[in-house]
Amino acid sequence: MEQEAAARAPEHVGKVTIRPFDLADVDAMTSWAAADPVILPAASTTWCSYPNPSRDTLLAFLRDTVLPHPCFRAVCLSGAVVGAVSVTPTDDRCRAEVGIVLSRAHWGKGAAAAVALRRAAAAAFGVLEGVERVEALVDADDAAARRVLEEAGFRLEAVLRSYRAVEGRLTDVAVYSLISTDPLLD
Repeated sequence: MEQEAAARAPEHVGKVTIRPFDLADVDAMTSWAAADPVILPAASTTWCSYPNPSRDTLLAFLRDTVLPHPCFRAVCLSGAVVGAVSVTPTDDRCRAEVGIVLSRAHWGKGAAAAVALRRAAAAAFGVLEGVERVEALVDADDAAARRVLEEAGFRLEAVLRSYRAVEGRLTDVAVYSLISTDPLLD
């Protein structure tokens, strides 16, 4: 399955990188955050939750939340910041949760999200002491998010029925994971 995903990956995948944010990234972040980015959230990671955030709001978010975080990275395509990916340890120190936010303009147009997720998970195993498992919990009906996780090498473990309430409605959640002993493509 991993070889099939690699064979289907578009040529621009090699141009996808992740790197630490710096305050100078605020303008790039402002442009895609205001354009309704697509979010694959992690319960333990806070994304800037303001609708259509201002430059000042994002600058404060970068300074106070992103820069101190050990595994919050800019997702870059050909050097341009098009999103963010984070891996955050849970209360159970062996586990961490991954989340990604990507400019809507770059969602579904290749493997940028899958590459960023895979690279962030691989980096987290080296940076976050004791973390042996990176997991993602997504709406079981979100076929696009599930496909991206599978392309990134995450494995489906279970579907948890009626796991959480979203807008007053119980939803099923698919649990995906990557563990430190899984082969990573990068």
